[in-house]
Formats: sequence, C-alpha cells, structure tokens
Amino acid sequence: MGRVEGFSDRRNMFCAWIVAMAFALVLVYGGRLSYAQVSYERQVDTAPTEQAIGGGYVTPPVQRPVPKAPMWRVVDMALLALALGLAYWFVIVLRSRALSLALSVSCLAYFGFWRLGCVCPIGAIQNVSVALTDASYAVPIVVIVFFVLPLVAALLFGRVFCGGACPLGAIQEIVLLRPVQVPKRLDRALGAFKYVYLVGAIVLAVGIGTYRDFIICRFDPFVGFFRMHGSLAMLVTGAALLVIGAFIGRPYCRYLCPYGALLALLSRLSWRSVTITPDAELDCGLCVEACPYGAIENLRAKRSACLCCARCYAACPRDRASRGHAPGGCEGCTHATSTNEVSS
Repeated sequence: MGRVEGFSDRRNMFCAWIVAMAFALVLVYGGRLSYAQVSYERQVDTAPTEQAIGGGYVTPPVQRPVPKAPMWRVVDMALLALALGLAYWFVIVLRSRALSLALSVSCLAYFGFWRLGCVCPIGAIQNVSVALTDASYAVPIVVIVFFVLPLVAALLFGRVFCGGACPLGAIQEIVLLRPVQVPKRLDRALGAFKYVYLVGAIVLAVGIGTYRDFIICRFDPFVGFFRMHGSLAMLVTGAALLVIGAFIGRPYCRYLCPYGALLALLSRLSWRSVTITPDAELDCGLCVEACPYGAIENLRAKRSACLCCARCYAACPRDRASRGHAPGGCEGCTHATSTNEVSS
C-alpha cells in the first residue's frame, strides 16, 4: 500500500510539475513567439455576395454562435455562480444525488443547448493563455469569469463544476447506463493524457512562430450536438464518446478534458469536499461499487478524481437511513439505523 501511495504522490507531483513548467514557458517565451505576425491588408471593403459569386453558391454556416445581447453575458455569469453554489449545497451539504442530477440536467439544457456551449471554461484556457502573452489580445470579462469561477470553487469545495454545472459532464452523466470499473493502472495511464492535452493546447494557442490554433474548441466532441450541426468527424467522435460513456463513466472528463486537469490539481487543496462516512464500522464498500469514476480509494473519496456526482451517497445505507429510506447493503451497515448513529 505504501508503494502505491508513493507512486500516486510522485505521479501527482509530476503532473503538477508539467503544468507549472508549461505556464512558465508560456509566460517566458510566449511574447517572443507571438511577435512575428504576417502583415495583411484587406483588399476589399465588403465580402462578395452570393449573387455576385454566382454558380448557385451558398454561404456556409459557421461554427460560431450568433452573438447575443450584452444582458445575456450578465445572466450567464450570474447563473454560473448560482449553479456552482447550488452544486456545493446539494452535494456537500445535503448529500443529494437527485438534486445534483436535476441541477446537472438544467445546466446541460441552458449552457449546452440554449447557449450552444459558449462561453465555455474549457475553451477559455486558450483565450486566457493568449491574453497573458499578447498585450494586443483582449479577453471579454465573461470569458475571464467563466475561467476563474470554477477554479475558485474547486479550491473551496472540490470539483462541483464537473458535478453540477458543466454541460459536457452532464451529457455524459445521463448516458451512463451500465458502468464498468476501469483497472486502476489503465485509469491512471489514461488520466495522464489530459495533462499532455492541456500543455499542448496552451502552446498551440500562444502560437509557434506565425501558427496559432485553438484545438480545444476545434475538437470539442459535444458542441456539434449542442449546435445541431458540425463536421462529420467531430459528430462521429462525440457519438463514439457517448457510446463508450454508457459503460465507462465520463471518458472525456477523466481522460481528455484539459480544464479537468486544472480542476484536479486545485481540488487537492479544497477547503471542503465530498466525504464518505468516517465511521470505521460503516466501511462496507458499497460506495466503491457505486462510483463509476474510480474516485474512491481506501473507502475514502479522492479529491482530485471525485466529480461530485453524489452517486456514493445514493448507495450509502447511512445516508439512505437519514433520508427515511429503508437501510440496505451488508449486515455490517444495518446497525447504522440506530438513533445514536444516524445523522444527516
């Protein structure tokens, strides 16, 4: 056990070192890489119309949502803050799977399908990285708020953004039908890729010479579903992830999400987080079976991996008894229904 914990600590330190070095490289060399820009002069004042082009040409749809009134930016920021607060209250305080799931579906409907997946904290990584290295690049306040608020929430309460407010997480949560546990070694190996993706996304966003690319947005697997159109390749990729997600809990969140890498690092320092009942006599292991994300180790929630879905609470005999349900599980847990040992 000591060797496993030591390996985990070294892996955590290695991931944190990679991210720290990436940001250092961005800050030190980003300005040098971004100065070489190709001079460009617009040859015409207006783009040619479809009639002028002729030949039955039709202007193709763009993968950028139509801008909404400034009022909606204020609404978006307020609703994100509200969603994060409710996620904390429903999961950490009330320990309610039903309320957490209802909040997650609501955020999927609003931030996903109504707001078309934009603004997104995940994609905001790129905008913030460029702004830190290019003084001419302006970032709207709504982008900064969406980038910072979930990180602050992670420092305070763990990954409540993943469990309650993220539409990308929600769409995977609702398709998980028959979860299968991923072997721990494979889970750790796959989980390291999101840190590599984070570093690569930052480097490409800042730019290498004159080349700059926002790969997080360009390869968002679910935005095509939110906007009801997109490239065939990305629609197929998103569909494949959802099919896999019916058996493997949240594959994008756990193995690909670069913002999840930042949240995982910060949540290790969280002030409060999901806690399994601390009573030794209640360590029946039902929470481990209920968690499809491999986030419970040694019968305790692992802060960096816990997605605050509250599935463990729904399976816990003690929590069920405190909510008035009949106790279940192993014989070692049935005595948790006694008056002195049950608490909300």
